[in-house]
Amino acid sequence: MDYVIKSEGGYKYIETGDDKQPLILLHGLFGTMSNFDGIMQHFSPAYNVVVPILPIFELPLRKVSVSGLVEHVAEFVEHKKFRKVHVLGNSLGGHIALLYALGHPDKIASIILTGSSGLFESSMGTSFPPRNNYEFIKKKTQSTFFDTEVASQELIDEVFDIVNDRNKAIRVIATAKSAIRHNLGDKLHHLSAPTLLVWGMQDTITPPFVGEKFLELIPNSRLVMIDQCGHAPMMEHPEEFNKNLEAFLKEISATEAA
Repeated sequence: MDYVIKSEGGYKYIETGDDKQPLILLHGLFGTMSNFDGIMQHFSPAYNVVVPILPIFELPLRKVSVSGLVEHVAEFVEHKKFRKVHVLGNSLGGHIALLYALGHPDKIASIILTGSSGLFESSMGTSFPPRNNYEFIKKKTQSTFFDTEVASQELIDEVFDIVNDRNKAIRVIATAKSAIRHNLGDKLHHLSAPTLLVWGMQDTITPPFVGEKFLELIPNSRLVMIDQCGHAPMMEHPEEFNKNLEAFLKEISATEAA
């Protein structure tokens, strides 16, 4: 499904309906809007699904970091005058969601993490991969998923273009290294918002033990494990992912209404 990318106030984003409670989706380091197609289609009737495009390749180089991206999200939420948000992040997006929630607890209705960094991650983003080696990038991109067919030609081409653009590659590496430095193990106990963790059992980037550790460290959390699934459950198993997310959000709504 095609969505119009809005541009205002220095922010670029997709928004499905501004009169409902916001569900903000934060993409990962190599993430694209298409990663969230299943979520946007399923939840748009009930929520204002908002996908800010994280300015990994636009921020001044000195601000390229996880902190810089968290600041961007915080300023975006203020710009949109959102009172409270459900915030969902995949991979690096989960890391950003956690830091935003820690810094702005009054703005958080719930947190949803899937394949989130913040404790441990293994990726190709911390050093220069071989440039102009399409097969290497193809295999690395496919390794994100249990079912390699989920890695579309378009997705592989996008990752290949990023890696072969020196300016973008430098920013990817700087952001990835910043994420590793921002380990959240000693901060997660401060979170109080309801938190849903959705993990792929075959995730090789943030393996299942990472989801289990998040469960241990985040007080009000629950963990759903999906079999035959890698680092992006919302792409590989959209129906199962959406079913669990819908049940979680309905439970929160019922609690708020009680």
